[in-house]
Amino acid sequence: MASSKKVRSSEAFDYGLDYSAIDFREQPELYRVGKGEQGVLLVEPYKSELLPLWRFRTPEVARISAEAIYSKFVNYRNKDDFIGMDMARKFLQMGWTRARRYANHRSGRKYGEDDGQLLPRVEDEEKAESARIFYRHYVEAREDADYSRMRAEWIEKFG
Repeated sequence: MASSKKVRSSEAFDYGLDYSAIDFREQPELYRVGKGEQGVLLVEPYKSELLPLWRFRTPEVARISAEAIYSKFVNYRNKDDFIGMDMARKFLQMGWTRARRYANHRSGRKYGEDDGQLLPRVEDEEKAESARIFYRHYVEAREDADYSRMRAEWIEKFG
């Protein structure tokens, strides 16, 4: 039987939704995992709960931030809130990737504005340590047994 309903894959984050009008606690069936950090700055109310915690300027700031976000991950897990867990995982991943970008490029820009050429890498050890801090928490969240189980169940149920 053909359906007019659009089939969504766990690999396809639906950017066509009006995220400003959706509370994903009230309409969780609309959430898609996507790839990597997709949707990290869109999905409410999780974005508003996690974004204020997200910082990586120094290793100490990154440590406080990553621990706070991971704590939210655990709280979401305790409430069987997969979307919250996935969003916390995305914020941890984003902390790692953004800190790594600034560790490699002081300006945060990987490519030159004028010519689009790859800029030379200059290692900033402080930002590299911030990236390592986020990475450890990101891996801990990503490999959490409950998260893995709930992610598989979510994809099976909602695509």
